[in-house]
Amino acid sequence: MTDFEGLLRRLGAEDVRFVLVGGFASTVHGSPRITVDLDIVYARDAENLTRLVRALAPLSPYLRGAPAGLPFELDVPTLTRGLNFTLTTTMGDLDLLGEVAGGGTYEQLLPQTSRIRVFDADIDIVTLSQLIRLKRAAGRPKDLEVLAELEALLEEQRSEK
Repeated sequence: MTDFEGLLRRLGAEDVRFVLVGGFASTVHGSPRITVDLDIVYARDAENLTRLVRALAPLSPYLRGAPAGLPFELDVPTLTRGLNFTLTTTMGDLDLLGEVAGGGTYEQLLPQTSRIRVFDADIDIVTLSQLIRLKRAAGRPKDLEVLAELEALLEEQRSEK
């Protein structure tokens, strides 16, 4: 079981710059669906990569699904050479996305976010309309299944204004 609060607090404690996307973003926006991992799009500048490594190092990050014993170290050079990492940690599963289909990089997504308070921390989360675009662009069955629900939530938000 993923400790969403613990992961978000660790990232926040190190001032990691990221945007919350994926299933947990859907939950924060009001979806009742359960998700098993935390998905973030992270800024890829050297300072933020250092912060990200510092935040995650105590959590024994390892490539999810990789054979046991495969040499892997989450460090700045690894993050620099890679882009998207699906990790398992002692606090649960975490997807680090350097960019996301339909939204691009952290810098490209940032204008389509809002800052909200989750678990007593201020985080950037994609807007509901942007989340819908991301789910549509991902095109996976699980993403397409949630579209009608997210669109209904968006319509409800608009009618409340």
